[in-house]
Amino acid sequence: MGEFPTLLHTVLDTTDVRGLAEFYRELLGLRYRPGDEAPDHGEPDDADWLVLTEADGTRRLAFQEVPELPRTTWPSHDVPMQLHLDLTVPDATALERQRERAEALGAVVLLDRTDDEDEPLYVLADPSGHPFCVFVG
Repeated sequence: MGEFPTLLHTVLDTTDVRGLAEFYRELLGLRYRPGDEAPDHGEPDDADWLVLTEADGTRRLAFQEVPELPRTTWPSHDVPMQLHLDLTVPDATALERQRERAEALGAVVLLDRTDDEDEPLYVLADPSGHPFCVFVG
């Protein structure tokens, strides 16, 4: 038995489990845990919990249905973000490409800090309103 607990995955609350899982599946190139795949076309999708993994099965993100989810008001703290994901890219060209991909998938830019020479970045909100950063790292 290990000395420390092992982080299994990070869970994000959402009112649209499949929609948010699809956003991150596409954005990060992940796949569904076996059994969590989308139902056949026309079949109802009543998923209230889904897990995304790496190709080797390592769990990365899970999505849990909640009845309502107030969107963060960041940078104001009226409704704090509580957590966010940090994603890195190798260079400024990749940063722009990934911002465009994220927006095409439904993300919204909250902050453009690409003029920062030390750490250019974007803060975006996913379709459920969870902020995430993409920066050159």
